[in-house]
Amino acid sequence: MEVVIVRYQVYGLAHDPLPIGIAGLVEAIPALVVALFAGHMADVMERRRLVILSRAALIFSSGGLLALSFLMPQLYPTTGIWPIYLMIFIAGAASGFLSPASFAYHAELLPKELYANGAAWNGSVWQTGAILGPTIGGLIAGFASISDAYAVDVVLTAASAVLVFLIPARPFEPRMREETSVQSIVAGWRFVFSNQPILGSISLDLFAVLFGGAVAMLPVYASDIFHVGAQGLGIMQAAPSVGAVLVSVLFAHYRMRGGVGKQILLTVAMFGITILLFAITTNFYLSLFFLVLYGATDSVSVIIRSTVLQILTPDEMRGRVAAINSMFIGTSNEIGAFESGVAAKLLGLVPSVVFGGVMSLLTVGAVALAAPKLRRLRGEELVG
Repeated sequence: MEVVIVRYQVYGLAHDPLPIGIAGLVEAIPALVVALFAGHMADVMERRRLVILSRAALIFSSGGLLALSFLMPQLYPTTGIWPIYLMIFIAGAASGFLSPASFAYHAELLPKELYANGAAWNGSVWQTGAILGPTIGGLIAGFASISDAYAVDVVLTAASAVLVFLIPARPFEPRMREETSVQSIVAGWRFVFSNQPILGSISLDLFAVLFGGAVAMLPVYASDIFHVGAQGLGIMQAAPSVGAVLVSVLFAHYRMRGGVGKQILLTVAMFGITILLFAITTNFYLSLFFLVLYGATDSVSVIIRSTVLQILTPDEMRGRVAAINSMFIGTSNEIGAFESGVAAKLLGLVPSVVFGGVMSLLTVGAVALAAPKLRRLRGEELVG
């Protein structure tokens, strides 16, 4: 909900795609800054507690956005978008801690043989929320007000923290280390760069998502291309998640078999193609179809990649590897939004999205050549 509400509010205030991109950059910077330290923390402290604390910070950020929804009409002439950027900055820092902590915590809750199923169900449930969120957010913002939409966002953000709190706590044994924090962080980077399947899959998603941030420009498409308003924007924002949920349900019993590396490469290539098709269509309903395919192909890649990372990463290093992964992947969504905003400003909306699709396809070819171990990776090698 918050993503679509913020983007809609920012574009409504500025009437310019560039501030939408800047909002993504403002969220990405703190997430990048804290990610390495957060990964170390997730490997030495109780992960459940770190997840809860991170979500508490997100509650504060959401509450701040709710307050600003009442104040921005008066503040904007003198402050511009910066008060909103401040709340987004806090959310980015909280997400920087939450991502590696959640990734590592998930592995504590499931046996190894259920990692793939867990990734599929986790993705399906998350994407269901991602469908309902933008749709509800857009409808509430359109038919009621932005403030009402933010109020619902605050309630649901608080509920998420409570639900994690309700998971029974487990006895925690402090992970004592002889190495310093810096040595611990360096060890995580060495592990990732020495493991070509992990590095290749992370890099693939980094550049594909970085240049494939078409979703960030949906407020502009909804307003200037299709003229469908906040309600239509909510539907467009939800369309990728519809595809993702459908695929996640199909993958609920996924088994790591066959050419896993080739599957990742193929789905990211299809991801790039759907961006190109979306960019050139002028029909609203056809664009929704391509957005569904966009989400479906992205979801397959995420499920397979998440399972590969869980299996190939030892437990004592999950937090650090997840932090590096979030630096590559998580923040690439926000930086990708910034890239999309800049490209749209310089090239125009449609050419900028076409450029992103082409670059995603070129990324697949580059990674396929540079990471042969990923290309030849088979599921049987992972699960035996």
